[in-house]
Order: sequence, then structure tokens, then C-alpha cells
Amino acid sequence: MTTIKAVVFDVGECLVDETREYGTWADWLGVPRHTFVAQFGATIARGLDYRETFQVFAPGFDLYEEREKRAAAGRLETFDEQDLYPDVRPALAELRAAGRWLGIAGNQTVRAGRILRELFSGDVDLIGTSDDWGASKPDPDFFRRVVAVTPAEPGETLYVGDRLDNDIQPAAVAGMRTALIRRGPWGWIQQHDPAAGTATFRIDSLHELTHLIAEFNAGES
Repeated sequence: MTTIKAVVFDVGECLVDETREYGTWADWLGVPRHTFVAQFGATIARGLDYRETFQVFAPGFDLYEEREKRAAAGRLETFDEQDLYPDVRPALAELRAAGRWLGIAGNQTVRAGRILRELFSGDVDLIGTSDDWGASKPDPDFFRRVVAVTPAEPGETLYVGDRLDNDIQPAAVAGMRTALIRRGPWGWIQQHDPAAGTATFRIDSLHELTHLIAEFNAGES
């Protein structure tokens, strides 16, 4: 019998709406926000790394160096309660009430990890970031770390994310169940990719998870 006992969430465009964050990058580059967003979407639609967007406006752009420059200028990347999607808090409460172990694991900086721990202290059982672990999605090492820190078998763990390439496919290779959420640039642009059909669940809201997991567990028992 295989049931889903643990749920692990990606961060960007799963829990956190990154609209404001990308807007501040457009401002930093001195590019109109709508122009930056248009290029961002075009880059994703072509299957390129999203960081190629920055190269269009600033050839030779180094994201890590620019983060340091922003910090030095007092214009840090940040997010807070207002950037959480509206369904996040209630969905976490619903899943917790249903007895699920909950984790957050995504490609985030050490500083972002501190913010996540402040925002979700007491709401989840574990928070891990790529900077904490020295491995970034979609590297298999990242998902091996997720498996290692989750007190459930891979097949009993559901990884929730908005990207096929960074979330759904590598999590499945690691043996986890997956939920693809349709929101944010990747969620909308990749929704018609045939690979989207390989996800265990396809959702538009985190609210759907409690019911879907209950149905899945009942069907497998």
C-alpha cells in the first residue's frame, strides 16, 4: 500500500508570487517593467534558462554579482507576507490538520531561507534551500536531499511545483509523486507540454491538495 504522507513545496510561483521581485529587477536594470516581463516570457517559451532574460538588457550580467551590488546599494531582493499567494496559509493549515508532514524546498539564497523561516515558523516541519544544501534544482543531488530529510519513502512524498523542468520531472526521477500548479510564467507557458500529463496531480490552487491526496490514498489502500 502506497499513500502520500508528506508534501514538499517549491517556493517561487508555488508559495511566493514573484511579480514584485521581477519588477525590482527591471527597475535595477533601468528597463520598463512590461518590457522585462515580455522578454522573460519569450525566454521561457523558447525553453531557455530564465537568466538569459537579463543578458538581453545587460550582456555579461552575473546574477550573483548583481545581487551583491543591490545589497550594497540597499536594494535587496526580498519578499514578505504580501507576496504569498492567498491560498498558501489555508492550504498549509488544511494539510496539517489532515496529518501530513510538510516541507519547503527550493532554489533560494541563504537570506531567502531566513525569510522563509520567519514566515513559516511552526507551519511546516522543514525548510531547505539550494544554498543550504549546495545543490540547485534540477540537479538530482537537490532531490536526493529532499528525500533524505523527509520522514517518508519517496513514493509517499508529494513535491509541488510550477515547473516541469525544475520540479516535476526531476522529482519524479527521484521517485516522488508530483503536483504541477498552473500559476506564474512557467506554470502557464508549460501547461500544454505533453510532459505535464506525467504529473500525479495538476492543480490550479493549493486548496485542491487535501482532497486529491485523500482520494489518492483511499484509492491505493
